[in-house]
Amino acid sequence: MILDIIPIPKPRMTRNSSYRYIDYWDYKDKLKKLAHENNLVIHQELKNIIFVIPFPKSYSNKKKKDLDGKPHTLKPDLDNLIKAFQDSLLDNDSFIHTYKNISKIWGYDGKIIID
Repeated sequence: MILDIIPIPKPRMTRNSSYRYIDYWDYKDKLKKLAHENNLVIHQELKNIIFVIPFPKSYSNKKKKDLDGKPHTLKPDLDNLIKAFQDSLLDNDSFIHTYKNISKIWGYDGKIIID
């Protein structure tokens, strides 16, 4: 299943980051809608999830080609992407006991791939 949405990390709750909350709430709403349309159900394991982070516009075509599909080792942090994903789709995420095969990679278009 592919959810065509640019992954956004959960923002830190500080006074100076209020502009980020608008993007975050919009992301949560869109992700809920996509999950509903695709009948996505979260079980006790989160597994086989790939967050595809789009290239910045400033990257050259050569750099994009070299990095496409490779691990994304910059910000945002994987744990913040997972937290935003869970918070968007679950009222209570305490029942999740295992994370398996969750990664973030570079790509031309942002998306979340769930297998």
